[in-house]
This record gives sequence, C-alpha cells and structure tokens, in this order.
Amino acid sequence: MTVPIPQPSASASPAPLGAGDLAAEITAQLSSQLRTVRLYGFRTPRPAAPTLVAVAHGSRDPRALPAVRALLDRVRALRPGLPVRLGHIELNRPLLADTLTDLRGDAVLVPLLFGHGYHVTHDLPAALAAAPHLTGRIAAPLGPHPLLAEALHGRLLEAGAAGGSTAVVLAAAGSRAARSARDTECTARLLSARLGGLPVVPAYASAAAPTVAEAVRTLTADGHERIALASCFTAPGRFATQCAAGAPGIAAAPLGDHPALARLVLHRYDQALLGRTGSDPESIRAATVAV
Repeated sequence: MTVPIPQPSASASPAPLGAGDLAAEITAQLSSQLRTVRLYGFRTPRPAAPTLVAVAHGSRDPRALPAVRALLDRVRALRPGLPVRLGHIELNRPLLADTLTDLRGDAVLVPLLFGHGYHVTHDLPAALAAAPHLTGRIAAPLGPHPLLAEALHGRLLEAGAAGGSTAVVLAAAGSRAARSARDTECTARLLSARLGGLPVVPAYASAAAPTVAEAVRTLTADGHERIALASCFTAPGRFATQCAAGAPGIAAAPLGDHPALARLVLHRYDQALLGRTGSDPESIRAATVAV
C-alpha cells in the first residue's frame, strides 16, 4: 500500500518532518486505511446470539429460586457471553410474561421441565404468541436425555445410594398428558442403564399413577428391601418434598446446578436453533424441537 506523504501548501513552508514525526504520520495513515478495510471488507460484525430464556415452574419454597439461579450461573459459566434470562410460569418473579416483554430480538425458551406436559405444549407457546415483538423458538423439555440420566445418577451417588440400593423410584411431578408419562418412563430406562440394570420405577407427585408410596409397595412386594428415590425436579418445592417424604430410605436431592443439567440446558438451546422461527402458532409448533 502506498501511503501519501503530506506536501507543504503554497502559502506555508513548514519545517521538514523529522524521522519520529514521519513515522507517526505513516502509522496514522495506515490505521485509517485498515479501519476502512475492516469495516467494508473483512470484519462483518456477528449477529447477537438469541437470548436463552430458562423457564422454571416456580415455587413458594424459599430454596427454589436460589437453586434455579445457581443452575443458570453454571450455564453462563459454560458459555460466557450468551445472554441468559429467567422466567417463571407462576409463583416466582420474574414471571415469564414480564421477561419476554423486556426482551427484543431473538429468544429461545428452554423449559426447565422434564416432559411434554401442559406447560410445555400449551403455556409456553401461548406466552410466545403473546410476545409478537420477539422472534421466538421453544426448545424441547429436558427429558428424556442421557444427560438427564447422568444428573440423576450423580445426585443418587451424592446421597449414598451407590452399591447399597436394589431398586430406585424415579419421582416426577406428573401430568395428565400421555406423552409426559412416556417421557418419564424413557428417563427411567436411561437411569436404569446407568445403574447397571437396577430396576427404576417412575412415580408421580400428582395427576398420574403410581404415587411414590404405591411404587415403593410394588418394589417391596417384588423383594426389594433397599429402595432409593431419585428426584426428577429442578429445585426444591412442594412436590419434591412430598416425594422425598415417601421414600423408605435414601432420597436424592433435586438436580439443581448439577453440571450435566447445565450442559443439557445448552444442548436444548442449540437444538432449538436448528428449527424454524416465528411467533405465529404454526411457527411455534414447528420450532418446538421434537425428541
């Protein structure tokens, strides 16, 4: 690149540039040229990543919100720079509707839920449809997935269930939706595989059968004396506490900020980015990732 050197004007006769001044002038000229090249040639700004909106159910339990926030802190640590926001379906602030109102641009709603129940199939699409200013996508729920089984297994090990238990009850919230029950059953099979084939029986806090007590009775009748409980809940709450109270022995803690769960949240976000966009009902249905 040829850098023009300023010439003296006819009306002035400045002193010749010294070596240092000449070098400074050349550097300034080159910097100006390089800025132009970056702006118009090679340095195109990347579009901002869509905001990850983690959707929690909400709970009156004072331990719930800190647990969800800890999970999202781990998500942020895994992917620095990704905008991550929180919205609750009910009971806690910020509510999902308020979070979406404050956002602009693109967003991916990642439900911190474990099956295709009513909240995932109806409440989330309705919330997104009520925010037409957003280009939104809805990710699949967190279950079933091997990373969920890894997190459940990890919490069981932390509770001391390794080696001593002969069966596990997988406690979940429950739903009237048949697909949600199938999701939980699939998660039970994945957890059983991680436990070397140990029997894992799903049980529910509401809206579905069996209850934890019923599942324990069935396993006891089959000859299992050391039964542990795996807690398929993101955070402490009424259902998690209720299920743990029905455990005859070891009860694992809710999943909280388990590293595998944080990785799963990002995995669902990435999956959703492969789908269509839009906030009209047809686009919302198409953008909900099927697994």
